[in-house]
Amino acid sequence: MIEKINIITSSCVPLPRENVDTDQIIPARFLKAVSREGFGENLFRDWRYDKDGKPVADFVLNNPAYSGSILVAGKNFGSGSSREHAAWAIAGYGFRVVVSSFFADIFKNNALNNGVLPVVVSESFLAELFDHIKANPASTVTVNLEAQTITDNASGKTEHFEINPYKKSCLLNGYDDIDYLLSQKQAIEEWEAKHQ
Repeated sequence: MIEKINIITSSCVPLPRENVDTDQIIPARFLKAVSREGFGENLFRDWRYDKDGKPVADFVLNNPAYSGSILVAGKNFGSGSSREHAAWAIAGYGFRVVVSSFFADIFKNNALNNGVLPVVVSESFLAELFDHIKANPASTVTVNLEAQTITDNASGKTEHFEINPYKKSCLLNGYDDIDYLLSQKQAIEEWEAKHQ
């Protein structure tokens, strides 16, 4: 089971960098583990900490002004390798939603499979969102998965986003692929009984 997503209103963490790849999200040296636990503490490790392991003061995750369950990222987020660990790290840190104007396809699917909703918005909406978060770190965004809308509460502007209907159903119900199959057990058994 994954945590259900329906309506999330939260302040945001801004990461206005483009072309963030999966090695920057979770460096390769942390991929030895096979369970999903503990990856959040190494999210953006090489940007968060210097070579001595001390927090880099001007990196956004180390700035107490910014918090929340929504990561707002620059264009082409999640490019590079297909490592699922990148989605594990984002979920492990506590992000439920990542907003960008473009996601790499494999990352997008890995996020959806791990209970993280990737929301694609227009470049103009994204730019305004960054401006509003910078002006007021406490400003919030509302993501409504059922309606497939995202609202910048600072401006009141709303955009519609696309999502695969199956993945939408899984996130709304808190299902991974196995949970979804189990939820269909009765229908499968009835179909098999009719078609013996």
